[in-house]
Amino acid sequence: MRRLVLFSLLVAATPVAAQQGAPSSAQLGPDIITSATGEARVTPDRAHVLIGVQTRAATAAQAGADNATKTRAVIDAIKARGIPAAQIGTSEYNLYPEYDNREQPREGPQTPRVIGYVANNTVRVEVRQLDQVGAVIDAGLAAGANMVNTIQFFASNVDAARRTALAEAVARARADAEALARAAGGSLGALLELNTQSPPVRPVYAERLMRMDAGVGAAQTPIEPGQQTLTVWVGGRWAFVPGGTR
Repeated sequence: MRRLVLFSLLVAATPVAAQQGAPSSAQLGPDIITSATGEARVTPDRAHVLIGVQTRAATAAQAGADNATKTRAVIDAIKARGIPAAQIGTSEYNLYPEYDNREQPREGPQTPRVIGYVANNTVRVEVRQLDQVGAVIDAGLAAGANMVNTIQFFASNVDAARRTALAEAVARARADAEALARAAGGSLGALLELNTQSPPVRPVYAERLMRMDAGVGAAQTPIEPGQQTLTVWVGGRWAFVPGGTR
């Protein structure tokens, strides 16, 4: 009989221990989940300038050779403005045939006629002093470039601005959570979870420029970078305390 009593007590105690080790969702209580965004303004301090060189010739070899000569002259002119070689590179090189687009006679084979070749090369320049951007563009155009494809302005350090935006986003998320708690007849409890997602700061693009008539003595190209908006997202989860003030 004694063995049977002990066994029954152990069996009865097992569910109680399980309940103490793993609280149910009802014991944890309800949560309040909110999210918010924060913003901060940053002023760009650097720029990427894409300066294009396009050449045409009767043969592919000549178009490529002419392009190489002009591209070298553009790079040398930019270096002469004080831009180090490490901040200058080339990209998007291509060479292709140019066809006669006039309507062909309907009789006979329809074979496009090659009338020449076009070579393109792009000189990419990182400018770390924005007051040099206009001078770099003008130097490249004067040396033989005939396209300025894009100017991208960006800030080299956004850490402080990002943290300011994060603080704003957390304050907004908490204020919303407190409003929800009051509306539900309770108060906001302890913070349970906080996370963030910060998309990359997109560079500011200036309008596409094309100038083929830059001459010596021309006024320097004016460049104004403006400001960028940095946006962050924050999500938070708080415990809800029912009834009265915590």
